[in-house]
Amino acid sequence: MLTNNRLVSTGRFTTRPLYLQVRDALASRIAGGEWKPNAAIPNEGDLAREFGVSSGTMRKALDLMEGERLLTRRQGRGTFVNDQSSDELAVRFSNIRAADGERVTGELKLLGISQASANPAECGRLRLRPDDKVWRIQQVRLHRGEPFMVEEASMPVSLFPGLDEQEAMPHRIVVLAQQYGILLGKGDERVSIGAASPSVAEALNLKAGGPILVLDRVVHNLDGHPVEWRLGMGHFADKYYLAEIG
Repeated sequence: MLTNNRLVSTGRFTTRPLYLQVRDALASRIAGGEWKPNAAIPNEGDLAREFGVSSGTMRKALDLMEGERLLTRRQGRGTFVNDQSSDELAVRFSNIRAADGERVTGELKLLGISQASANPAECGRLRLRPDDKVWRIQQVRLHRGEPFMVEEASMPVSLFPGLDEQEAMPHRIVVLAQQYGILLGKGDERVSIGAASPSVAEALNLKAGGPILVLDRVVHNLDGHPVEWRLGMGHFADKYYLAEIG
Protein backbone atom coordinates (compact mmCIF):
# COMPACT_ATOMS: atom_id res chain seq x y z
CA MET A 1 0.00 0.00 0.00
CA LEU A 2 1.04 3.64 -0.32
CA THR A 3 1.68 5.52 2.90
CA ASN A 4 3.19 8.98 3.08
CA ASN A 5 3.63 8.75 -0.70
CA ARG A 6 5.82 5.66 -0.38
CA LEU A 7 5.09 2.02 -1.08
CA VAL A 8 5.28 0.04 2.15
CA SER A 9 4.61 -3.60 2.89
CA THR A 10 1.48 -4.49 4.87
CA GLY A 11 2.52 -8.09 5.34
CA ARG A 12 -0.54 -9.17 3.37
CA PHE A 13 -0.77 -10.50 -0.15
CA THR A 14 -2.41 -8.12 -2.59
CA THR A 15 -3.10 -8.51 -6.26
CA ARG A 16 -3.82 -4.82 -6.82
CA PRO A 17 -1.24 -3.51 -9.33
CA LEU A 18 1.11 -0.81 -8.11
CA TYR A 19 0.06 1.68 -10.80
CA LEU A 20 -3.53 1.48 -9.50
CA GLN A 21 -2.35 2.20 -5.99
CA VAL A 22 -0.49 5.22 -7.34
CA ARG A 23 -3.56 6.33 -9.28
CA ASP A 24 -5.66 6.08 -6.11
CA ALA A 25 -3.19 8.25 -4.20
CA LEU A 26 -3.08 10.87 -6.96
CA ALA A 27 -6.87 10.84 -7.37
CA SER A 28 -7.30 11.42 -3.63
CA ARG A 29 -5.40 14.69 -4.05
CA ILE A 30 -7.95 15.82 -6.61
CA ALA A 31 -10.94 14.61 -4.60
CA GLY A 32 -9.60 16.23 -1.44
CA GLY A 33 -9.01 19.57 -3.15
CA GLU A 34 -5.21 19.53 -2.85
CA TRP A 35 -5.01 19.74 -6.64
CA LYS A 36 -7.59 22.25 -7.85
CA PRO A 37 -9.41 22.19 -11.21
CA ASN A 38 -7.26 23.60 -14.05
CA ALA A 39 -4.13 23.51 -11.86
CA ALA A 40 -0.87 22.06 -13.17
CA ILE A 41 0.49 19.04 -11.29
CA PRO A 42 4.18 18.08 -10.79
CA ASN A 43 5.85 16.41 -13.73
CA GLU A 44 6.08 12.66 -14.15
CA GLY A 45 9.67 12.38 -12.96
CA ASP A 46 9.12 14.42 -9.81
CA LEU A 47 6.02 12.39 -8.94
CA ALA A 48 7.84 9.11 -9.52
CA ARG A 49 10.60 10.17 -7.11
CA GLU A 50 8.09 11.43 -4.56
CA PHE A 51 6.22 8.12 -4.54
CA GLY A 52 9.29 5.95 -4.85
CA VAL A 53 8.14 4.20 -8.03
CA SER A 54 9.55 3.85 -11.53
CA SER A 55 8.80 6.36 -14.26
CA GLY A 56 6.98 3.63 -16.15
CA THR A 57 4.64 2.97 -13.21
CA MET A 58 3.91 6.67 -12.78
CA ARG A 59 3.35 7.09 -16.51
CA LYS A 60 0.85 4.21 -16.50
CA ALA A 61 -1.02 5.76 -13.57
CA LEU A 62 -1.17 9.15 -15.30
CA ASP A 63 -2.25 7.54 -18.58
CA LEU A 64 -5.12 5.89 -16.75
CA MET A 65 -6.15 9.14 -15.10
CA GLU A 66 -6.14 10.89 -18.46
CA GLY A 67 -8.37 8.13 -19.83
CA GLU A 68 -10.68 8.65 -16.86
CA ARG A 69 -10.84 12.34 -17.73
CA LEU A 70 -9.26 13.44 -14.48
CA LEU A 71 -6.19 14.93 -16.15
CA THR A 72 -5.21 16.45 -19.49
CA ARG A 73 -1.68 16.52 -20.89
CA ARG A 74 -0.76 19.51 -23.00
CA GLN A 75 2.30 19.17 -25.18
CA GLY A 76 5.10 21.39 -23.95
CA ARG A 77 2.99 22.83 -21.13
CA GLY A 78 2.47 20.03 -18.62
CA THR A 79 -0.36 18.03 -17.07
CA PHE A 80 -3.47 19.74 -15.70
CA VAL A 81 -6.42 18.76 -13.50
CA ASN A 82 -9.66 18.73 -15.45
CA ASP A 83 -12.57 20.86 -14.27
CA GLN A 84 -15.44 18.38 -14.10
CA SER A 85 -17.94 21.25 -14.14
CA SER A 86 -16.74 22.48 -17.55
CA ASP A 87 -19.23 22.35 -20.41
CA GLU A 88 -17.25 19.58 -22.10
CA LEU A 89 -17.21 17.19 -19.14
CA ALA A 90 -20.39 18.09 -17.28
CA VAL A 91 -22.62 16.73 -20.05
CA ARG A 92 -20.78 13.46 -20.66
CA PHE A 93 -23.53 11.32 -19.10
CA SER A 94 -26.24 12.90 -21.23
CA ASN A 95 -26.40 11.68 -24.82
CA ILE A 96 -29.76 12.82 -26.09
CA ARG A 97 -29.36 14.42 -29.47
CA ALA A 98 -31.54 16.17 -31.99
CA ALA A 99 -32.07 14.83 -35.50
CA ASP A 100 -29.13 16.92 -36.74
CA GLY A 101 -26.80 15.33 -34.16
CA GLU A 102 -26.67 18.31 -31.82
CA ARG A 103 -26.55 17.35 -28.14
CA VAL A 104 -29.74 18.25 -26.27
CA THR A 105 -29.01 19.12 -22.64
CA GLY A 106 -31.99 21.38 -22.15
CA GLU A 107 -33.10 23.24 -19.06
CA LEU A 108 -34.23 21.64 -15.82
CA LYS A 109 -37.12 22.48 -13.56
CA LEU A 110 -36.80 20.99 -10.07
CA LEU A 111 -40.07 19.53 -8.81
CA GLY A 112 -38.91 18.34 -5.42
CA ILE A 113 -36.30 16.62 -3.25
CA SER A 114 -36.99 14.31 -0.32
CA GLN A 115 -35.22 11.79 1.91
CA ALA A 116 -36.42 8.23 2.49
CA SER A 117 -35.26 4.70 3.25
CA ALA A 118 -34.06 2.89 0.15
CA ASN A 119 -36.75 0.79 -1.51
CA PRO A 120 -35.94 -2.64 -3.05
CA ALA A 121 -35.25 -1.14 -6.49
CA GLU A 122 -32.88 1.49 -5.05
CA CYS A 123 -31.13 -1.16 -2.94
CA GLY A 124 -30.51 -3.21 -6.06
CA ARG A 125 -29.37 -0.43 -8.37
CA LEU A 126 -27.32 1.48 -5.77
CA ARG A 127 -26.10 -1.56 -3.77
CA LEU A 128 -27.65 -0.32 -0.55
CA ARG A 129 -29.25 -1.92 2.49
CA PRO A 130 -32.96 -1.39 3.29
CA ASP A 131 -32.09 0.87 6.24
CA ASP A 132 -29.83 3.11 4.13
CA LYS A 133 -31.19 6.57 3.32
CA VAL A 134 -31.48 8.04 -0.17
CA TRP A 135 -32.25 11.39 -1.68
CA ARG A 136 -35.06 11.30 -4.22
CA ILE A 137 -35.09 14.11 -6.75
CA GLN A 138 -37.81 14.80 -9.30
CA GLN A 139 -37.35 17.22 -12.17
CA VAL A 140 -38.55 17.99 -15.67
CA ARG A 141 -36.16 18.54 -18.55
CA LEU A 142 -37.14 21.12 -21.18
CA HIS A 143 -35.82 21.92 -24.65
CA ARG A 144 -36.62 25.33 -26.08
CA GLY A 145 -39.18 25.79 -23.36
CA GLU A 146 -41.05 22.55 -24.06
CA PRO A 147 -40.95 19.61 -21.60
CA PHE A 148 -39.61 16.39 -23.11
CA MET A 149 -38.44 14.28 -20.15
CA VAL A 150 -39.36 13.63 -16.54
CA GLU A 151 -36.39 12.51 -14.43
CA GLU A 152 -36.38 10.71 -11.08
CA ALA A 153 -32.96 10.36 -9.43
CA SER A 154 -31.89 8.49 -6.29
CA MET A 155 -28.56 9.06 -4.51
CA PRO A 156 -27.16 7.77 -1.19
CA VAL A 157 -27.53 10.35 1.57
CA SER A 158 -24.19 9.18 2.97
CA LEU A 159 -22.42 10.49 -0.15
CA PHE A 160 -24.31 13.79 -0.35
CA PRO A 161 -25.04 15.05 3.19
CA GLY A 162 -27.01 18.27 3.40
CA LEU A 163 -28.05 18.12 -0.24
CA ASP A 164 -31.50 19.53 0.47
CA GLU A 165 -29.95 22.60 2.11
CA GLN A 166 -28.25 23.80 -1.07
CA GLU A 167 -29.65 27.07 -2.40
CA ALA A 168 -28.94 26.19 -6.03
CA MET A 169 -28.48 22.46 -6.47
CA PRO A 170 -26.54 21.51 -9.62
CA HIS A 171 -28.67 19.49 -12.02
CA ARG A 172 -25.71 17.54 -13.40
CA ILE A 173 -24.24 14.69 -11.37
CA VAL A 174 -20.73 15.53 -12.60
CA VAL A 175 -20.89 19.03 -11.08
CA LEU A 176 -22.53 17.80 -7.88
CA ALA A 177 -19.96 15.02 -7.44
CA GLN A 178 -17.08 17.49 -7.80
CA GLN A 179 -18.58 19.65 -5.06
CA TYR A 180 -18.64 16.63 -2.73
CA GLY A 181 -15.16 15.39 -3.64
CA ILE A 182 -16.42 12.35 -5.55
CA LEU A 183 -14.56 11.30 -8.69
CA LEU A 184 -16.82 9.66 -11.26
CA GLY A 185 -15.95 6.74 -13.48
CA LYS A 186 -18.26 4.98 -15.91
CA GLY A 187 -21.99 5.06 -16.43
CA ASP A 188 -24.28 2.39 -17.83
CA GLU A 189 -27.73 2.88 -19.27
CA ARG A 190 -30.64 0.66 -20.20
CA VAL A 191 -33.15 1.75 -22.81
CA SER A 192 -36.72 0.46 -22.95
CA ILE A 193 -40.24 1.44 -23.97
CA GLY A 194 -42.79 2.07 -21.25
CA ALA A 195 -46.21 3.57 -20.70
CA ALA A 196 -46.68 7.11 -19.43
CA SER A 197 -48.09 7.27 -15.92
CA PRO A 198 -50.72 9.94 -15.25
CA SER A 199 -48.15 12.23 -13.58
CA VAL A 200 -45.59 11.79 -16.37
CA ALA A 201 -48.26 12.27 -19.03
CA GLU A 202 -49.41 15.49 -17.37
CA ALA A 203 -45.86 16.86 -17.13
CA LEU A 204 -45.11 16.06 -20.78
CA ASN A 205 -48.52 16.96 -22.21
CA LEU A 206 -49.10 13.37 -23.32
CA LYS A 207 -51.95 10.91 -23.11
CA ALA A 208 -51.80 8.69 -20.01
CA GLY A 209 -50.73 5.17 -20.97
CA GLY A 210 -49.09 6.33 -24.18
CA PRO A 211 -45.64 5.01 -25.17
CA ILE A 212 -42.55 6.71 -23.76
CA LEU A 213 -38.84 6.03 -23.91
CA VAL A 214 -37.37 5.01 -20.53
CA LEU A 215 -33.67 5.62 -19.85
CA ASP A 216 -32.40 3.75 -16.78
CA ARG A 217 -28.91 5.06 -15.89
CA VAL A 218 -26.46 4.31 -13.08
CA VAL A 219 -23.32 6.42 -12.65
CA HIS A 220 -20.39 4.93 -10.70
CA ASN A 221 -17.36 6.38 -8.97
CA LEU A 222 -13.81 5.44 -9.93
CA ASP A 223 -13.98 2.30 -7.79
CA GLY A 224 -17.14 1.13 -9.52
CA HIS A 225 -19.56 1.87 -6.68
CA PRO A 226 -22.93 3.39 -7.71
CA VAL A 227 -23.32 7.10 -7.01
CA GLU A 228 -26.61 7.92 -8.76
CA TRP A 229 -29.53 6.01 -10.24
CA ARG A 230 -31.65 8.04 -12.62
CA LEU A 231 -34.79 7.18 -14.56
CA GLY A 232 -35.61 9.42 -17.50
CA MET A 233 -39.06 9.11 -19.05
CA GLY A 234 -39.59 11.07 -22.20
CA HIS A 235 -40.93 11.39 -25.72
CA PHE A 236 -38.61 11.92 -28.66
CA ALA A 237 -40.66 12.56 -31.77
CA ASP A 238 -37.84 14.46 -33.49
CA LYS A 239 -34.78 13.19 -31.57
CA TYR A 240 -32.65 10.07 -31.34
CA TYR A 241 -30.56 8.58 -28.60
CA LEU A 242 -26.91 7.45 -28.28
CA ALA A 243 -26.39 4.64 -25.77
CA GLU A 244 -22.63 4.81 -25.12
CA ILE A 245 -21.84 7.02 -22.15
CA GLY A 246 -19.06 7.65 -19.63
